[in-house]
Amino acid sequence: MSAYREAAVRSKAWPFEEARKLVKRYPQGKPGAQGPVLFETGYGPSGLPHIGTFQEVFRTTLVRRAYETLTGGAPTRLVAFSDDLDGLRKVPDNVPNQAMLKEYLGRPLTKIPDPFEKFESFAHHNNAMLRAFLDRFGFDYEFISSTERYRGGHFDEALRGVLRNYQAILDIMLPTLRAERAATYSPVMPISAKSGVVLQVPVEVVDAEAGIVRLVDDGETIEQSILGGQAKLQWKVDWAMRWVALGVDYEMYGKDLTDSGVQSGKIARVLGGQKPEGMIYEMFLDEKGEKISKSKGNGLSINEWLRYGSENSLAFYIFREPKAAKQLGLSVIPRAVDEYAQFRDNWHEQDADKRLGNPVHHIHHGNVPVGSLPVSFGLLLNVVSLPGMGDKDLVWGFVQKYAPGVSPETHPELDGLIGNAVNYGRDFIAPTLRRRAPAGPEVDALQRLDADLAALPADATAEDIQNIVYAIGKDEAYGFDNLRDWFRALYETLLGSEQGPRMGSFIALYGIANTRTLIAEALV
Repeated sequence: MSAYREAAVRSKAWPFEEARKLVKRYPQGKPGAQGPVLFETGYGPSGLPHIGTFQEVFRTTLVRRAYETLTGGAPTRLVAFSDDLDGLRKVPDNVPNQAMLKEYLGRPLTKIPDPFEKFESFAHHNNAMLRAFLDRFGFDYEFISSTERYRGGHFDEALRGVLRNYQAILDIMLPTLRAERAATYSPVMPISAKSGVVLQVPVEVVDAEAGIVRLVDDGETIEQSILGGQAKLQWKVDWAMRWVALGVDYEMYGKDLTDSGVQSGKIARVLGGQKPEGMIYEMFLDEKGEKISKSKGNGLSINEWLRYGSENSLAFYIFREPKAAKQLGLSVIPRAVDEYAQFRDNWHEQDADKRLGNPVHHIHHGNVPVGSLPVSFGLLLNVVSLPGMGDKDLVWGFVQKYAPGVSPETHPELDGLIGNAVNYGRDFIAPTLRRRAPAGPEVDALQRLDADLAALPADATAEDIQNIVYAIGKDEAYGFDNLRDWFRALYETLLGSEQGPRMGSFIALYGIANTRTLIAEALV
């Protein structure tokens, strides 16, 4: 047994805690006739995918890898399931052609024209966006369309099982519904042959084996098959049916679906299966503290994060504390970028136990890149937010003076981060900066700093500069109660913010001459 496998058995990292549920479920391994252990994630393509959608695939992948580590490589599969036969209930706020979409309310998502006018249907467009992103991150998954499974007859036997157990399913669902909803509730939603709408009307089972039900469609009592894509199940029933039909062993979901998971688990048992193992995670919140919604489009888009931060920083942020509610806004990106880099550096000095608790081990599946970044993302943000620094090539010039020998070719990761920093600094930091004039002893302290910097040799190190900054702050002649007050004065007068970088590193990167110019401007 490898050192990692031995450590994984006792690791408290959440992917291993989740994976041990599956080991307990199948202590001798999943029987061969049942196929590999199946992990599933679900996507409702009624709205554009966002980071909250992506996180389920990423986190589930981490549990899948942890299970493979625990079992020495037991076979697994990951299915990304799109519920694209569902009817459109409301028009999302963040898509074009809203008036057109309103005409198709109630129709299956795969029967609604693409408002972006690029794909066969609205569902095909959103499914393509999801797959493109998952492919970009290199996920190993199988995409399954609900529409294709229903229409291809793959769910027909499971649908017969729903009809055979129709009353038992009603007995589970009706007590959970309001009286008005319970009066018309049916586990089965036939698709109208007249209007194409997914109907939510009472249904009577006529012949379970033939899949025939009786219903009223537009005032006419008809009998209709629910097989071959002529009906869709209510989603809690659909969820349970899918678990049983596909043989799902693991699926995580958000806290808002806790009760739904309970009901679907009961229905799965009625259908002869069992509820998968899984983790209930907390929801992502926008910067106002509201739940992220696909229809509102109030969360960060995937492209927004990648405009301002790296792919690895996104994975790092999503990995941590899945059972705690987390804000998902632009303000969290800088810290995520730098913390990812710090944890990556630490990993190489850790033993196996510590490595398995380090997020980067899971992000990189144990193949953690070697090499530290010569500058932090936070330091880059301070540089690019200064006047005239919104150019990537110009920033590279400063970096190369600070760390000779680096270039976009030798450090492509840093090149990407400089681009991210330029975007973030220009869009969000620079417009908010307001440099104040120094007051009282701050003026004398800045004059002293200017004189001391002028006396330094051109090759002075960041540590040399930091020692000068410390000495001034500790000098009782300038009256600072503590170093924090001196640093705050530097940040507010030179950088225009209340917080900032380690000044020695900043001055070394920005340059002594340029820093003296900042001081001169502050003292005018």
